[in-house]
Amino acid sequence: MLEQRRTTNILLLIVVIPLVFYLLKTLKFIFIPLVFSMFIALFFLPLMRWLGKRKVPKYASIVIVVLIIIGTLALGAELIHLSSKQIMASKGEFFIKAQEKIAILLSSAEDTFGITIDNDKNMLSQFLHKDNIGTTFGFLHKTLTMALMTAFFVVLWLAESINVHQVINAIILKQKHTSVKTFMKVEKDLIKFIKVKVFVSLLTGIFTGLACLAFDVSFPIFWGLFAFVINFVQMVGSFISVICLSIFALVELDPTSTLFFFFLTITGVQVLFGGILEPIFMGKSFSINIITVLVMLMLWGFIWGIPGLIMAIPITVFIKIILEQFPGTKILSNLLSGS
Repeated sequence: MLEQRRTTNILLLIVVIPLVFYLLKTLKFIFIPLVFSMFIALFFLPLMRWLGKRKVPKYASIVIVVLIIIGTLALGAELIHLSSKQIMASKGEFFIKAQEKIAILLSSAEDTFGITIDNDKNMLSQFLHKDNIGTTFGFLHKTLTMALMTAFFVVLWLAESINVHQVINAIILKQKHTSVKTFMKVEKDLIKFIKVKVFVSLLTGIFTGLACLAFDVSFPIFWGLFAFVINFVQMVGSFISVICLSIFALVELDPTSTLFFFFLTITGVQVLFGGILEPIFMGKSFSINIITVLVMLMLWGFIWGIPGLIMAIPITVFIKIILEQFPGTKILSNLLSGS
């Protein structure tokens, strides 16, 4: 009888898990803002509690947090404005230089490999075709919609209209003491993860921008912002940042020792902050197997796209903490951490 029940549970699990992922993918326009807003709300929970201890009304605390978020977004928008002014001020000089460099590389390829390449058409003008404008506006519309929904859910989380503790207790654990203990650990670990990630990403962006200034690479503010944002994609973001900036610098800088030292500098920035300082700040509680990181990035990237890549590791940390609470699933938790 026990063996039959176990087999039934396994079969149900096999059916339920794909169904859950299918729903997550189909209803991603709801789940992405919901999960993302939960992480944002967790980040501001310590401030909410601090204001609560000083007898500040909850509605006033929520207003303060919303103003801080708006101020941060305004600062980000100003940085984007400055970077766009830099790009516009170049008056297309970079694109002309890029076209010339591409022509030289294509000519070298023809001489080296004996192949013929059609250089009549401007490759960059083909890439920046007018037909792509509609796609850009569609992307901006989706992004704005997601941002508004995220802001709405953040307010609900902070007002405790959505109570994480009650959700964990009702759906997963169903034991009051265990759910309180688990919620406290989830909150503590995720807040620590988010703080460290924001801090490390900020340092990475600042020093990447400074490296661009030092080596006279164009658009340092843009590249600093790019490095800051892409660093939230665990492990893969560092490679993308270094590769994109190296390709860009190849157009700007002559292939001499200057280009080589620039490549070493931006690689050193990524290694220092992402490979050394971040693991130190995170501590052993966030040790996750590299294979697990890659699998989770592929899984959540497939389900939710770029937002899934950004939230993959926090979600994995959440799952790992939940699995630790049950004796039967501790082995899965150990597999995730590689211990």
